[in-house]
Amino acid sequence: MGSDPSGMIKSLIMTTEIQEKSTMEYPKILVGKKALVSGVANKRSIAWGIAQALHAAGADIIFTYQGERLKPELEKVCEGVIDNPKMVELDVTNDDQLDAAFDTVAKEFDGKLDMMVHCLAFAPKETLQGGYVDTQRAHYAMAQDISSYSLAAMSRKARPLMQKAGGGSIITLTYLGAEKVIQNYNMMGIAKAALEAGTRYLASDLGPDNIRVNAISAGPVKTLAGRGIADFTTMLNHHAEKSCLKRNVTTEEIGGTALFLLSPLSGGITGEVLHVDCGYSIKG
Repeated sequence: MGSDPSGMIKSLIMTTEIQEKSTMEYPKILVGKKALVSGVANKRSIAWGIAQALHAAGADIIFTYQGERLKPELEKVCEGVIDNPKMVELDVTNDDQLDAAFDTVAKEFDGKLDMMVHCLAFAPKETLQGGYVDTQRAHYAMAQDISSYSLAAMSRKARPLMQKAGGGSIITLTYLGAEKVIQNYNMMGIAKAALEAGTRYLASDLGPDNIRVNAISAGPVKTLAGRGIADFTTMLNHHAEKSCLKRNVTTEEIGGTALFLLSPLSGGITGEVLHVDCGYSIKG
């Protein structure tokens, strides 16, 4: 892939170190604003990079977690950064939990919500191998439900809370595999394509309520989810070598973009997919 593989690996290690230690300082433009953040799994999660940016800008955050087993890990992630973090259990495939979670958010935030961060995606491992043509019906349905439909389901629940707040901003995470064929991405690429289309339709539906909906198409990041993709290290190396900036994006940089899209600074932007990938997506 490159002429200096050892140097490339060193660069990737440095990038990962930057991701784990957020040093950015942000203006307090979100003081008094309420945010719901889903998808924080560990300190390398893109969702955690976003949450750190929102917290630094003054936002009050409620985190979602899937099942009591994962709650201690989320508490560990927040330790030393966010004191007494607010949390609510949410399995997006369970309508009763959706109702209960947003009831809790409404009570905690006095019926108002300004921002929602959707960082949820899953596809069975079998769908990331072989070819898309071999995808089983049940696996397809599961991937679309969790990775795409969940944005619509959560947005529907967030809508009345954002209406009461006078408007709001919703963001989700996607990847270049929604636009182009990426080896070993397969079913997830199909789900992300649906997610991107859903972003535009939701932006149209919710626009009259002054609710904006956008997506960030992030470059590959060394996360728990990323490690589920076969030959992921090769993908990281290739992106770093071919991108305009000759490196991979960090969760800190994605967090800064999310802060922009969730804040009033991007008030006229909705229905967009913004690439944050060090310029990889523009290269031929």
